[in-house]
Amino acid sequence: MNPGFSLGRILMILAAAIVLPLTLRAAERTTIPLDGTWDIEDSKEPETIPAAWKHKAPVPGLAHSAQPAFPQVDEFDSRMLIQNRVRAGKQPKSAIVFTAGVSHQDRNWFWYHRTFEVPVLRSVAILRINKAQFGAAVWLNGVKIGEHLPCFTAAIFDVSQATRPGRNELIVRVGAHPGVLPPTVSAGTDFEKIRWTPGIYDSVSLALSGTPVIENIQVAPKIADSSIVVQTALRNSGKNPVSFDLTQRVHPWKSDETVAVANPEHITLAAGATEVVLQTIAVPGARLWSPESPNLYVLETGTGGDSATTRFGIREFRFDTATKRAYLNGRVYFMRGSNITLHRFFEDPLSGTLPWDEAWVRKLLVEVPHEMHWNSFRFCIGPVPDRWLEIADEAGLLIQNEYFVWTGNAWHGPENQVHFDSDQMIREYKEWMRDNWNHPSVAIWDANNETWDSAFGEEIIPAVRGLDLSNRPWENSYNPPQGPDDPVEDHPYEFQGMADSGTPFNMTTLESPGGMSPGAPSGHALILNEYGWLWLNRDGSPTELTKNLYPALLGKGATAQQRLSLNAYLLAGITEYWRAYRRYAGVLHFVYLTSSDPAGYTSDHFRDVKNLGLQPEFKDYMSNAFAPVGVNLSFWQPRVETGSERSLPVMLVNDEDRELEGMLTLALEDLQGESLATQTRKFRIAPLGQDTSYTNFKFPQTTGDLLLCAIIEYTENGKTVSTQSRRQVKLVDAAKR
Repeated sequence: MNPGFSLGRILMILAAAIVLPLTLRAAERTTIPLDGTWDIEDSKEPETIPAAWKHKAPVPGLAHSAQPAFPQVDEFDSRMLIQNRVRAGKQPKSAIVFTAGVSHQDRNWFWYHRTFEVPVLRSVAILRINKAQFGAAVWLNGVKIGEHLPCFTAAIFDVSQATRPGRNELIVRVGAHPGVLPPTVSAGTDFEKIRWTPGIYDSVSLALSGTPVIENIQVAPKIADSSIVVQTALRNSGKNPVSFDLTQRVHPWKSDETVAVANPEHITLAAGATEVVLQTIAVPGARLWSPESPNLYVLETGTGGDSATTRFGIREFRFDTATKRAYLNGRVYFMRGSNITLHRFFEDPLSGTLPWDEAWVRKLLVEVPHEMHWNSFRFCIGPVPDRWLEIADEAGLLIQNEYFVWTGNAWHGPENQVHFDSDQMIREYKEWMRDNWNHPSVAIWDANNETWDSAFGEEIIPAVRGLDLSNRPWENSYNPPQGPDDPVEDHPYEFQGMADSGTPFNMTTLESPGGMSPGAPSGHALILNEYGWLWLNRDGSPTELTKNLYPALLGKGATAQQRLSLNAYLLAGITEYWRAYRRYAGVLHFVYLTSSDPAGYTSDHFRDVKNLGLQPEFKDYMSNAFAPVGVNLSFWQPRVETGSERSLPVMLVNDEDRELEGMLTLALEDLQGESLATQTRKFRIAPLGQDTSYTNFKFPQTTGDLLLCAIIEYTENGKTVSTQSRRQVKLVDAAKR
């Protein structure tokens, strides 16, 4: 018998398996999904409800997908974009504004409208709009319910008094641009976002129940004793006191077999009263969640008047300042991945309804990252729809979840700095955490990006940190880390100076251990989540930030294909370098998904974003650079004399927690892949280890442009795994130099 089970506990679980589902079913919450095609119209004034509905738009979705289309939708220049243009000399200094920005459309509001049926009326009705921008106001059956101004958290309205049996009419008003919001409310800050897209961009639903109502649940795993801490927020919405038993049952996500149950807790609530109940529930023999094994559980909660289902994973994630490492479930874990800036992708002409296409999102978050050997993403400067995090939970991704704050205050002088209302940001961060804290994929709360503002570390993070019972780490950008073991982000951007017509960057710098150092030196663990400064548009043309870089690298006559090939080659080399020296707990490339626009500042690496086809060179080079067992050929000499012998350093890193051995081959190939010289030896590398070896390699007498490769091969699960690091080299005749 499992020592974690007593006979009494076994009998209790068996009884719960029979009785508890019946109890929950009798009080089951009914949820009416309200996603679909809604009516949509616009207006200049905030209280002018449209008299006729002539346009249609998807919910969730964005107003730019409306049919017929609205003119000038999304056209808004933010204060920060204007500052950027003034810095670049593209607009006069007089263009700077101190409001949210400048709208270029003849509207301030969009109105969404639909009807729905309520088969059976219950005493409580809760409308939930998971996310809408810019702000949301709600009318139900002609009654104005209220407003929710934050753009990145769920708007939750009690509509019990306005809901009726049968047909109901729902109207939701959102701002057409950030300028309609009060200055204290965060609409998102981004220097490089060209268009600002309004809409209800996450799901809408109506929950019907009795009382007492389950307002919120938080599940926090404790792996040391295989248990979970459950925090349940309850409210008696009735006019009389109510006594009831709070019940909790745990089962695997894809099975109804009870694996844990809490002793029913008897509670009495006065009319209108609320209570937060904290319970610890043992889950004996729990299977832990990780990217390699994303095991999920479900908590079923019941009050006799309401029920709720909460999916969660049992995992713990932290950083350690002493070792400068990340730890997943108590073991060192190296993060490998990229960034997604979804709110920039919203402005891409090809984005359309793709972010709400289940198959597209699953390929984006599951299939392609698996091929690239990524286990992590930063959801950068702006949140994603809830469904994305649900898929990340299932796929096994670690998410650095970043709020939409990027001020870069130090760049613009005191007269142009942006500051936030701390009280308002605390309210928004509380909601943000509430919406996301049950996702095992959410590993890091990221307060801001490239921001200098002491309020985040001194006021905002301390006010909300304790709300997360899982005690996730916080990342505070360029501000000092708020907690003793919090990580620090780093954006060294090797080619930025060269792109700005400054000092050229030479890849031979990467031959020396001290050739490059982290740009944000810190005693804390570092996360490298932006580097390179090598962006190209999907057609291979330079972006606004690299238009001077590629002529310096390749000359003015270079083709799009030459630029794309060089982009992949250089990014892979930098990735290999940063991984090889283990200076970072995580290496996340920037950027996997964003907008591609001729006037844009950055871009992604898709050749075909609708079908999620990556540029072939990027996929080839970067999937090798991010392999769990990585190889870095620390040799960047562009020319080598024929017949010469060189000592070639090869660095190996092992992100796996087991020893690996195999064969290491140094190979020199021509551009057709024909082998000209090879040397092979065995290698062995410790769990989570690194190794550097030197091999004397004799170059042949052949001249011309060649490819020098360091290739490792080992066996895993009966299959041969191969990874390579490649360097372009020209062999020249010493006598003719």
